[in-house]
Amino acid sequence: MKTLKAFAALLLLSTGIARAQFTRAELQVSGLNCALCAKSTERSLRALPFVGDVKPDPAHNMYLIIFKDNQPVNFDLICKKMRDEGFFVDRLKATFNFANVKVAGNYFSAGGDTFQLMNGDDKPLNGEVAVTIVDKGFAPRSVTKKYSSQDNDAAATKSGRVYHVII
Repeated sequence: MKTLKAFAALLLLSTGIARAQFTRAELQVSGLNCALCAKSTERSLRALPFVGDVKPDPAHNMYLIIFKDNQPVNFDLICKKMRDEGFFVDRLKATFNFANVKVAGNYFSAGGDTFQLMNGDDKPLNGEVAVTIVDKGFAPRSVTKKYSSQDNDAAATKSGRVYHVII
């Protein structure tokens, strides 16, 4: 019985650690040229199951996306929603809470995906830190090209989708 209690306590502790997550993101979109387009895009973002709130800034083609607690975030789905609406992601900068998250070899995991810090230099990270996704479809071509040459083959051994991010 003690073993079962210890296992349950360990499971709860590991669940708490797994809750470290992305809390919000700044999404800059190109191609918005009217309020109707901005409203339609906002509605599409709000429909995503992991999105808690969306605050648009139509003057700068930006959206502040607040993520729901304890929900894994799917950045590819955000990008797909923008493409489906006829727009392109110029920049996606997300804030991740590194409390209780281990960064090893410039990699960390969240929501079943792996994130490679392209300019991390094994820096210790703690608290909320903004990271910018530099993969194709999330950043301008010049930025994607700059960091694609630094891609590491070790990512092939990681689980889920591998995103490349910079601090």
